[in-house]
Amino acid sequence: MDQKKLMIMESAKKSFALFGYKGTTMDQIAKIAGVGKATIYSFFTNKEELLHEIVQSLIAEMKAVAEKALLEGATPFEKIHGAIYGILVFRKEHELLIQLAHEVQQYGSQVTLEAMSSIETEVVDYISQHIERAIHNGTMKSCEPKITAFIMFKLYVALVFDWEKQNPPLTNERISELLQHYFGNFLNR
Repeated sequence: MDQKKLMIMESAKKSFALFGYKGTTMDQIAKIAGVGKATIYSFFTNKEELLHEIVQSLIAEMKAVAEKALLEGATPFEKIHGAIYGILVFRKEHELLIQLAHEVQQYGSQVTLEAMSSIETEVVDYISQHIERAIHNGTMKSCEPKITAFIMFKLYVALVFDWEKQNPPLTNERISELLQHYFGNFLNR
């Protein structure tokens, strides 16, 4: 990828993380990147396209985190747990994703809603593919992979994000225990 394009994307990530999508202007991005607005427009039609490309790069990074966890896990449960948990930790620690989630809640912006929705769709599809593979290999009981992936993802989100709004955060080990309890018979053959 072109170095200038990468620099613009990194600058836009910084600006979106600091000011949100709604509060970021192409002028701000140009200033942070040290380029003129025309340079930005030579790579991106508008701010929405720029955010879309950044989200796609973040999805690729999340998949890399998940792939690493899949290689380290011994059982299908450990692999899926590691992948989902890794994705959520990435999401929880990445400033831009935190800001986008906040902006969705605060303003209900269509662009940020679509960005977060595309991330969730990609994650659920990714998990679903691995569930299908585990069923095919005989290491997981037969189920509807997409629905199972969706339920697993939502349960993880509830335990990782929602629970700690009013309770102490759960450790990775405790989340694993809870999910083993809920999904253990289903995932381990």
